[in-house]
Order: sequence, then structure tokens, then C-alpha cells
Amino acid sequence: MLVECYDEKGAEVYEIIIKQIFQDLVLGSSVDDLKAYVNPDDPVFILAIKMRKTSNVIKFDDVANLIYNKQKDVTTILIDNENYLPNILKELWKRFSRDEIYQPNRYQLEISGDNTDLKDMVVDDPHSNLQRRIYDAVFRILPEGFKIIKDLSTGNIITVVATDELIKDAWIERAHEYIDELNKGI
Repeated sequence: MLVECYDEKGAEVYEIIIKQIFQDLVLGSSVDDLKAYVNPDDPVFILAIKMRKTSNVIKFDDVANLIYNKQKDVTTILIDNENYLPNILKELWKRFSRDEIYQPNRYQLEISGDNTDLKDMVVDDPHSNLQRRIYDAVFRILPEGFKIIKDLSTGNIITVVATDELIKDAWIERAHEYIDELNKGI
């Protein structure tokens, strides 16, 4: 972790703030590296965070079996991994009304019609979940009043430039330097 600031005490304070927020949100083990630039004279705050690799997307077919009964015109969903049941229900409720989903027990769901196409539906995306949690941390870290924000995130690096003035090209260049450094592991 590197916090750049002309004021050493200010850098230390921001480092403590960042560590505390990461600890509160249990993000420490999910981040490979972080670079921040703070300059109160120039009112700018640049933050670049490299996320760790996450597991792959979990699809419906990975955690449940779908069986279509042509005679009854019902698709039965047998849950293999109960941990994903809340995510499965959430995704199904986006597509169907709650009344259309019958749940005779906690490991089985039934929906009228042939819904075997659900097997490719994403049930859980660990990368997006981690990204959302890191953005939560970023918005907690940003100085209050810095409402002008440019998101320069790419791939597994979340980068923002924040200020209360117009964003300068030099700040964007510095943010891109941070992205390059994090990609190279510097």
C-alpha cells in the first residue's frame, strides 16, 4: 500500500483510514495492492486498487439440476448446493413472479413450462460481488465534498479520481500511471 502526499502525517492518517475501512468491510485478503494520491492544495484524491483473482461465475447448472416433465408441463429444479438457494430465488424472481414458483421443500422448486434454458443463467458472480464491495470502500474513503468523480477502472483494477473542481489531465495521467504500476506489480 502506498499513500502519496506531500504531508507525511496526512499520508499516515489516510493509510489508517484506508486500513480501517478495509478491515470493517473484510476486504484485506481480497486486495493485492493499493495506491493513493492525496493533495489538499490541489484538491484531488486518486485511488487505485488491484483486486485479487476471484473464482469463476457460478451458473444455475453448477448448483442445481433442471428436469422438464413434458406431461405435466413443469420444470423441476433440484438444488444441489443449498448455499446458492437465495441467489437462485433472487434470479428466478427477476424472471418470474413469486406466485409462479412453487417450492414443495427447501431442495426443490417447480415452475410451469419448459424452463431448461435456465441452466446457463448466472447465479453468482464473485468478481462483480467483490467489485461492488470495493466500490463501497472507495466511496467511504473518498474525502467528503469531493463530488466530481471519474472512474477509470479496468479489469481487476478499480481506479477513481475525485475532486471538488474540474478534473485536470495531469490527475488522469497519474491515475493511469498507477494502473500501469499495479498491472506490472510495482
